[in-house]
Amino acid sequence: MKQRLMSGYKTLAVILLSLLASILTFAQEKGVDIDINAKTQGGGADFFASPLVWVIGGAIFILLLVALMRGRNKAN
Repeated sequence: MKQRLMSGYKTLAVILLSLLASILTFAQEKGVDIDINAKTQGGGADFFASPLVWVIGGAIFILLLVALMRGRNKAN
């Protein structure tokens, strides 16, 4: 009888401690704070955002790929 009573107390203690832990974690949760700054200061790395740079880079990549593949076919 005494063991069942102690087991019940342990179960109750575990439940209360887990409830307290979950309350503490929810209490520390901060609301969503999103700050998006789309204005650039002209720091020099802004050219990567330009679509023209990506198009030119893609064209150069394709030309290099074609040149390498043609060279491989002539060797055979």
